[in-house]
Amino acid sequence: MHRVADWQLKHPSKHPPTHWTQATYYTGMMALASVSDDQRYLKAMRKMASKNAYQPGSNRLFADDQAVIQTYAQLYSIDRKPEILDPSIELFDWMLTLPFDESLTWNNNIHNREWAWCDALFMAPPALALVSQATANENYLRLMDRLWWKTTDYLYDPQENLYSRDSRFFEQREPNGKKVFWSRGNGWVLAGLVRVLQAMPPDFPSRPRYENLYKEMAKKIATLQSEDGYWRSSLLDPKHLPNPETSGTAFFVYALTWGINHDYLPKEQYQDSVELGWNALIQAIHPNGKLGYVQTMSVKPGATSYETTEVYGVGGFLLAGSQLLQMIR
Repeated sequence: MHRVADWQLKHPSKHPPTHWTQATYYTGMMALASVSDDQRYLKAMRKMASKNAYQPGSNRLFADDQAVIQTYAQLYSIDRKPEILDPSIELFDWMLTLPFDESLTWNNNIHNREWAWCDALFMAPPALALVSQATANENYLRLMDRLWWKTTDYLYDPQENLYSRDSRFFEQREPNGKKVFWSRGNGWVLAGLVRVLQAMPPDFPSRPRYENLYKEMAKKIATLQSEDGYWRSSLLDPKHLPNPETSGTAFFVYALTWGINHDYLPKEQYQDSVELGWNALIQAIHPNGKLGYVQTMSVKPGATSYETTEVYGVGGFLLAGSQLLQMIR
């Protein structure tokens, strides 16, 4: 984890500092900071947040531009400085006044106003849940709850226990005739689900729904792992894009290990999958710490190579490692 994080620190991403790619990386750095004695990682996150003036991205209702708030909320829980959360509270208070009553069909730039794609469930819901936890304002969590199930009712396939990326993929099929279910897309959902559950009170009325969804998805995901430990980019047609893919794999290892650590998944049933997945991720690390085989930015299954990397892959890897470390201690 240190080697991968240090490589990324030495090779900063060129994406804007509040971009979703960066925000995902930050979640991993916060996870590393929580298990490491090295203070450089937390220091880097404090510096980033201060430089951003604790602002989310500029597109206020775009879920991707809210993802960075997750790290602000975690920093607030450590430093307890009101200015860290002030911009996020202002944004979420405004969101509480909006109806969010549009169709999620992918047109008319709906993604700028509603959670119309599955990736959004990693970006905005944990931000709302973490700010709710930090402020003890359950209104943010209730809004998250309503919008989470609106998206899930639309994109979740109860026969496959997987999410379509967005409505454009409902009728698409892979070369083998199976439905198109993107590995990282479902990794976004399962990892987002974990992060929501972490911040949700045990007695929140709809928590059992989230727990059941988590167990359903985890059970399905475990069956789709390849023998070498990777989840291929196309979950139901792994032969279509056979190269290893580390971003989806990292999010699945993170989410499954969290389930073992929190008694949602039987260790004896899932530990082999977790260890196989982690060992696959290790094989993708270059000697200098660069994480390879990360599918670049996309909305659907795609090819990778040993050289392809992105900061969100590093974020997922660090999230996975932090949970694995807890499991083996």
